[in-house]
Amino acid sequence: MADVRFFEAPGRAEAAEAVAATFLDVFGETPEGVWSAPGRVNLVGEHVDYTGGLCLPLALPHRTFVALSPRHDDVVRVRSAQEAGADWEGSLSEVGPGTPDGWAAYVAGVAWAMGTAHGFDAVVDGHVPLGSGLSSSAALECAVAIALADLDDLPTDDAGRAELAAACVQAENVVAGAATGGMDQAASLRSRPGGGILLDTRDDTVEHLPLDLAAAGLALLVVDTRAAHSHSGGEYGARRADVERAARLLGVPTLREVDPADLDGALDRLAAAAGPGDDVAVLRRRVRHAVTEIDRVRRTADLLRAGREREVAPLLDASHESLRHDYEVSCRELDLAVDTARSAGALAARMTGGGFGGSAIALVGAGAAGDVAQEVARAFADARLRAPQFLSALPSAGAGRDA
Repeated sequence: MADVRFFEAPGRAEAAEAVAATFLDVFGETPEGVWSAPGRVNLVGEHVDYTGGLCLPLALPHRTFVALSPRHDDVVRVRSAQEAGADWEGSLSEVGPGTPDGWAAYVAGVAWAMGTAHGFDAVVDGHVPLGSGLSSSAALECAVAIALADLDDLPTDDAGRAELAAACVQAENVVAGAATGGMDQAASLRSRPGGGILLDTRDDTVEHLPLDLAAAGLALLVVDTRAAHSHSGGEYGARRADVERAARLLGVPTLREVDPADLDGALDRLAAAAGPGDDVAVLRRRVRHAVTEIDRVRRTADLLRAGREREVAPLLDASHESLRHDYEVSCRELDLAVDTARSAGALAARMTGGGFGGSAIALVGAGAAGDVAQEVARAFADARLRAPQFLSALPSAGAGRDA
């Protein structure tokens, strides 16, 4: 039998106690508090958050914990429980575009984007698999953001969390240099247990949707392919540039304004407006993905509101095919996970997240997750690929204080 590894999330109280103890060891005092934020998995709505689209993510039980105390100067000292020797120390006055680099950008960058006037000491303990496409970076950013907001008496109602999400996006775009949209941060900060969020990235409004898969006899299996994944690579930025160029050629602010019923007409207008330097075939594929993916999110949301969870399966499958062929962000490992899960009896499967590695999801019958995982693990072993690991996606709470 193939080796099946499930990545379990620790209990929040247990994890908060552990990171507080590490803070005491590192800094010689008890932290002011411990905060955490979850990773996310996106049910549907991929690569449309930066073109005015709709997304339907949910928060995972897997979280990043931050033990933190404010300082009376502008010095920031951060330590990682996972990466010995990857410490960073500097002043807030040094933070800006491209500085610091590495993982500290997602900590100090948030304070910079929020305009925090004081430094802080922090220890980070992450339980979202790194490189999995499940938003470990957003979990880190949002844990720091909710901690600083709490300490500085900033609003943490939903409107306040929307502002914190915007600051986290600014930190990731400007300081970390990753051209991501805002879905990950919204999911990490604004999710509630037992449901997903319908995020309208045109105005950052959120509708909380029920997602009681267990009541429907279903489960959501996450397959972390453990193939390298990074948002700061050039492929992600190139896709964003493609859709922004296409929107300019079509004369619309974002591709959200393209009516799915007029998709063929829009593709014809795109070709007519293209210049000599444009790859029309590529731009047509990017537009087709964005427009059809946004429509798939609308239809999925309608089904969830009606309690018809099983009927979302064809929409999830179609999303992967669009990402594989039109947006070209899948890879060998993701396609193998998706195809094998479907063959093993999953109702649907698709890649999730930015792609080029990372994770896939499979909608399976209750009790079937283990069997599907076994078949996926066997397929990876037969292909001589690195063994994947698996997570159970249970819709969980957004960022908050733990201690």
